[in-house]
Amino acid sequence: MIIRAIDGLNEVVGRVVAVVAMIFAVIIIYDVFMRYALNSPTRWAFDVTKQLYGFYFVLLGGYALRHGSHVKVDLVTERLSVNARRWVEAAGYVIFFFPFAYVFLTRSWEFGMRSYHQGETTYGSIQLPVYPLKLAMAAAAALLMLQGIAEFLKLVLNRQEPLHNDA
Repeated sequence: MIIRAIDGLNEVVGRVVAVVAMIFAVIIIYDVFMRYALNSPTRWAFDVTKQLYGFYFVLLGGYALRHGSHVKVDLVTERLSVNARRWVEAAGYVIFFFPFAYVFLTRSWEFGMRSYHQGETTYGSIQLPVYPLKLAMAAAAALLMLQGIAEFLKLVLNRQEPLHNDA
């Protein structure tokens, strides 16, 4: 049940964030049209698209992990049996993934809160607040950590969909 809930959460986030990609594409097209066709560039489009791309980029980590789209080095595990590979991957989560995700979560939370308390803004012409993007990093870390828990449970409980073997 918890595995399905986490998978579902990251699936929804991934689909919502995909809409953000369409929004920033439309803004870029609008800005290019305004700049080159009407010789009237916008003052806000560049800053807004940078922010939206930042949201897009950071929030898809959990979704990518769910779909096995993350970088993996299979040189050691490719010759192992499926069961041995499963346990090596589970150990990898404990030794590498969870400590990384914890540091990512705690540091990005501190990073975002510092930005919020300082009232940090972009240096562009419209000075957007920066803390939403920096706090999105903490949300991304939380989503990544949750998906890591789901993937770890799938391995330990042997409930893995076919192992993400792209070889």
